[in-house]
Amino acid sequence: MARNQSPLPLLWLLSDKRNDAGLEDALRALPPRSGFVFRHYHLEESARRQRFAELAGLARALGHTVILAGHENWGADGHYGRPDRLGAGLRLATAHDAAELAEAVAAQADGIFLSPVFATASHPGADTLGAAGFHALARDSSVPVIALGGMNAARARELAWPRWGAIDGLGSTKRA
Repeated sequence: MARNQSPLPLLWLLSDKRNDAGLEDALRALPPRSGFVFRHYHLEESARRQRFAELAGLARALGHTVILAGHENWGADGHYGRPDRLGAGLRLATAHDAAELAEAVAAQADGIFLSPVFATASHPGADTLGAAGFHALARDSSVPVIALGGMNAARARELAWPRWGAIDGLGSTKRA
């Protein structure tokens, strides 16, 4: 397969305390075969597991790939997190710079969320990669890279990168 091409979904929705109230609607609005990363770090374990079961059931019924942040074995299609903490199934690592990207590749991640591309509410005031910085890191990766951080449909077009994810920016997925 060519660099940065894989059967991984092109569009990813990541859960967060901020978008919890609208997740069901957001999952329904995603194109078929999108990806869903359940994070919900704000919940204690039993409530987190219950919410995961609810959202994973809906996501699967809609044909989406379901990924769990953390190492728990709750029946997800894979896991999301730091390269040294990935669980079974699809292994989606996080990276923020060249060293972390190399670490994710070395850990044999199946995909890498590279962020923050643009300013984001998740990391207010943090340095961003910008389009040029993102492309400089992502274009030569042997592992598919998923743009994250301040992403929405307009930013995805601006970035001209096929694979992207968002927490707050998926109100415009229909126009992607």
